[in-house]
Amino acid sequence: MQFICIILYVHSSAYIALTQGVCEEMTYEMIQNTFPEEDLSFIKVMNVGRRYLVNRVQDYIQSKIVYYLMNIHVHSHSIYLCRHGESEHNVQGRIGGDSELSPRGRQFASALREFIEEHKLSDLKVWTSQLRRTIQTAEELGVPYEQWKILNEIDAGVCEEMTYEMIQNTFPEEFALRDQDKYHYRYPGGESYQDLVQRLEPVIMELERQGNVLVICHQAVMRCLLAYFLDKSGDDLPYLKCPLHTVMKLTPVAYGCKVEMFYLNVEAVNTHRDRPLVSPHLALTTIQAAHLCF
Repeated sequence: MQFICIILYVHSSAYIALTQGVCEEMTYEMIQNTFPEEDLSFIKVMNVGRRYLVNRVQDYIQSKIVYYLMNIHVHSHSIYLCRHGESEHNVQGRIGGDSELSPRGRQFASALREFIEEHKLSDLKVWTSQLRRTIQTAEELGVPYEQWKILNEIDAGVCEEMTYEMIQNTFPEEFALRDQDKYHYRYPGGESYQDLVQRLEPVIMELERQGNVLVICHQAVMRCLLAYFLDKSGDDLPYLKCPLHTVMKLTPVAYGCKVEMFYLNVEAVNTHRDRPLVSPHLALTTIQAAHLCF
């Protein structure tokens, strides 16, 4: 019998069965006599995470559930997400790369410092990627910050530092394939959104257990973090709007997150690309037919 039992000892005992990663809440009951305890695969979470007892965890899914539960802490906190200030590549319409901030990007960094001071976020932890545009944004804050390589922007492979127009002209089939399934599409020599979600798992787990954190990141990375906390599907994830020079405050509440947006009144280019209006399947078929003509 393979399932995970979670027993929460607070003022009463709750029995929750987890099968194949799906949580089903059961009625409150004592289960000591239901099965011999040594035969069960379970984790006991006592006093809201003060103590854990893990027994017979036997497969990948069970170990991931245990890892997740041991990293969740019930406490009041907020997560602040924003992108780096506008970069030179943003101005030029290029994706990826490691460019520096534009003058407006530096202006945003100063406005972000004022935002932190105005909201009295003295206990705030600041995380960045290892790319210059996030580091330069954090440097302006005048507070310690931590660099995470796994917060780097999605790797666009052979398309790094190209504009979308250049990609469409140089790699028309790749351009159409990405529109067809943006979540699973992997850039040649690069990553897909699905790859990025897996890469970001340690950051997500750490955000679950930390206090107030400001994550200065990138468009694709911010989309993945938002999708996790707002329970968005893989189909919607690549099209979530994460504008430059805007801070999103996520506060976990019962059954979700409260979202507040703060635009810091510094103009920036719009880097969002909407879902294609023309069917991507039709676009790809048209491209393939054109190739056959030659």
